[in-house]
Amino acid sequence: MHTLTFRTATADDVPALIELVTSAYRGDASRAGWTTEADILDGQRVDAEGILADIARPRSAILLAEQAGRLLACCHIAEEDGHGYFGMFAVSPAAQGGGVGKQVMRQAEHHVAAQWRLATMQMTVIDCRDELIAFYERRGYARTGIKKPFPYGNERFGIPRRDDLRFEILEKQLEPAA
Repeated sequence: MHTLTFRTATADDVPALIELVTSAYRGDASRAGWTTEADILDGQRVDAEGILADIARPRSAILLAEQAGRLLACCHIAEEDGHGYFGMFAVSPAAQGGGVGKQVMRQAEHHVAAQWRLATMQMTVIDCRDELIAFYERRGYARTGIKKPFPYGNERFGIPRRDDLRFEILEKQLEPAA
């Protein structure tokens, strides 16, 4: 695998981010990868307004992973309630399974620990996504048992295809920054 380069997203990256995140989670294109949510959610996964808000807010960044100038993956990190927050994690379906996601997670965790001096990283995962939760558990995240309701009726999060969706918070202790 070629070396990934990382940088922080700007407003100019919004169209490419929407395309990447949508390709990883929604519709038939997402079925090429294992992260698809096509069976449980329709509609959009992200929108320009939300991405721009994440870029603009303090102690928040969207990290981009590129290879030879091509966007392969992204994630959003932020400080929330004294923890790092990891979200909007997407790897191009064609690049899944090759270690790109692991590198992005390490970069995000390092940034949160080194730049923001936070000791933990949290994320929310739809609790019926067993394979995805197992992926995160293999990377040191633990189920907290804390559940949050899925925002039914808010199409910003997608259009649910089932009525039993909820989020669970996963958490990882980060290595202290040197």
